[in-house]
Amino acid sequence: MIRKAVIPAAGYGTRFLPATKSQPKEMLPVVDTPTIEFVVREAVDAGIRDILMIIGRGKRSIEEHFARNFELEAQLERKGKFGELSAVRPLPDDVRIHFVWQTELRGLGDAIRHARDHVGNEPFAVLLGDTILQSNEERPVIRQLMDVYEKHEEVVLALEEVDREHVSRYGIAGGSPVSESDSTIKVTRLIEKPTPQQAPSNLAIASRYVLPPEIFQALDMTTPGEGGEIQLTDAIKILLDERSIYGHIINGTRHDMGNKLDFLKTSILFGLEREDFGADLKGWLMQMVDTWHNG
Repeated sequence: MIRKAVIPAAGYGTRFLPATKSQPKEMLPVVDTPTIEFVVREAVDAGIRDILMIIGRGKRSIEEHFARNFELEAQLERKGKFGELSAVRPLPDDVRIHFVWQTELRGLGDAIRHARDHVGNEPFAVLLGDTILQSNEERPVIRQLMDVYEKHEEVVLALEEVDREHVSRYGIAGGSPVSESDSTIKVTRLIEKPTPQQAPSNLAIASRYVLPPEIFQALDMTTPGEGGEIQLTDAIKILLDERSIYGHIINGTRHDMGNKLDFLKTSILFGLEREDFGADLKGWLMQMVDTWHNG
């Protein structure tokens, strides 16, 4: 059973400068909700109540966002603003969020190593803090992976199909389906940012993992790569030499908040889903399309 989640959120977010000079990229809002809150909600909706965030310099506002503000809550309650009150208390009272600092940014693998003491000797979920995964079913995406882990008790990677010409942007997994009716594959190859000719498939690792505690030993054995960074994919490849690894093709949509265009697209898509102004936004967009078309 997966009881704990780790959310790495220590990166600088240089692609969003100057906004991220004083604000973490994970706190950039999609409409009115910080990106990191969507990620935490995914873990909580999957049944996880123990969450560790790996943060770095300039990320203090993430801690403050998830801390209770009792004065604000009392004021909203007195004024009868119960919708706003619910928005500032988005998590159940039994959820515990812990923080540890990655003082030197040395890659995703090194960030995960900072979770060793908190995780202990049990499997755990990993959700990257700058990526929203919107499920197409009742189960959150990380829950889909957790269910696969409960069957096989091995590493599980979230996978999504990408255009083959874009495989060089991702870690790519190759393998064969576990069964004809299953969206799970048994992974036989992992290649980080291959050319289209090198890629064993078009299945990209999609920012979610379920990992066994043995990953920490593999991370200790991983040779730092470019810039002295320790890559999680390299550590998983070490485990691949010794044990089975599975990939699950997610039933959902990945929103990469690490680049400006996808950030803007996601804000519009989520805005269109809002009951309070979605219809007005759609009408404005249609007006803009007509203007562009006729202009």
